[in-house]
Amino acid sequence: MRPNWFIGFPFPGDFLAQLARPPGARLQHAEDVHLTLSFFGAVSEQAARAGWERLESLLEERAEAAHVVSLAEVLPMGSERSFSALAAHLGEGRGELERCLGEYRDAVREAAGLGPERRAPRPHVTLARPPRAATVEQRRSLLEWASGLELGGVRARLDRIALYTWFEPRGARKFRIVCERQLASGE
Repeated sequence: MRPNWFIGFPFPGDFLAQLARPPGARLQHAEDVHLTLSFFGAVSEQAARAGWERLESLLEERAEAAHVVSLAEVLPMGSERSFSALAAHLGEGRGELERCLGEYRDAVREAAGLGPERRAPRPHVTLARPPRAATVEQRRSLLEWASGLELGGVRARLDRIALYTWFEPRGARKFRIVCERQLASGE
């Protein structure tokens, strides 16, 4: 099976240790927490690296600065009946990250041989995923868990961006960083 590839901002996941375990699901591993800029899917490594190289070129031209963000409400990604993840959306920094995602993602997807993204930018940080065969009751319990989370105090400075792929062998960790770079300090 060909691994998935994506570009994202590493997000400090130490806050996960303070959360109750979601019923019937696992929290992301703290080192896997990120905010996705562009998802490539199961492309070749060459295609993913071409997308990364395009991003590096754009970052050199525009000197993209670090972003300060805070987490807000946790919502399902997809419909409530069949969501694939529970993700914290942004409070502080949301508009700036929407601009950033909109500005870069189609260019890097094109360089990776993919078409433009059809969905509007929706910056988020995935916290947990339900099992593939989760029942309606399990999903309902996960939504209740998510509604009780208070993440407004979780703030981060997104000062790096990275090309990710799957971690092999897959275990507690799901993703590994293949290459990364610092963003401009913005100060």
